[in-house]
Amino acid sequence: MFKKLNIALGGLLIGSAIVSPIIGEASIGDQTVKRGMSSNDIKELQEYLIAKNAFPYTKATGYFGPITEKSVKEIQKKYHLKKDGIVGKATAGKLKVLHNGDAGRPVTKLQNLLKAWNAFEGSPDGIYGGSTANAVKRFQKKNGLQADGIAGSRTMAMLNKKQVRQKVKEMTVNSTAYTANCKGCSGITKVGMDLKKYSKGKVIAVDPKIIPLGSVVDVEGYGKAVAGDIGGAINGKEIDVFKSGLGDAMDWGRKPVKIKVYE
Repeated sequence: MFKKLNIALGGLLIGSAIVSPIIGEASIGDQTVKRGMSSNDIKELQEYLIAKNAFPYTKATGYFGPITEKSVKEIQKKYHLKKDGIVGKATAGKLKVLHNGDAGRPVTKLQNLLKAWNAFEGSPDGIYGGSTANAVKRFQKKNGLQADGIAGSRTMAMLNKKQVRQKVKEMTVNSTAYTANCKGCSGITKVGMDLKKYSKGKVIAVDPKIIPLGSVVDVEGYGKAVAGDIGGAINGKEIDVFKSGLGDAMDWGRKPVKIKVYE
């Protein structure tokens, strides 16, 4: 997908875990939202749009502008809903159903909930693949739900009966840089972000076993970014920071940096 510019070197130091506020059930659908509005509900909406590869920005902004409206209309068209760009219960209901192929922050939250119910093995990675689908099926079967491996409203309502605390992990990782502007590079990340179109985005490529996709990551010397991509050369406690220009990516070099991961 992208051209890897450097190989990470140096030691690694795992820091302490900090507990932050409880994660609640998504609130989109509780009230109608549309273009021109700004709220935390819209951030949640955008996170679901990102998870379904329908939102081109690199992070949720909380503002319902023309790009969000266009993304909503794409979802409405896909599910044969009224294509008005307004998010009410019907549109929100479709967005909040998670299934195989979704990726990002909502999937990480789902995996953390499954883990709290002892239904998910391993570390959350933000990727809804076979292991997550099987975990959902186990949970559904155990709780008398239809075991289809799809996290719909009934499954999420049951999962949310347990509260999960979001962890903020601190660690030092090896870092390198990459660019989307290279021969053969598509610019499309694992969660569907187009970095050629939105070159000012703050995005990092990660090993999802260490940093789940969709996590917000505060990177020393780079700022807050979204873990939006993976790479074959990114293994363990390593990250690749996105830079729009080749020169900027080369200037970043290879170095250890401190990070905070907000799953």
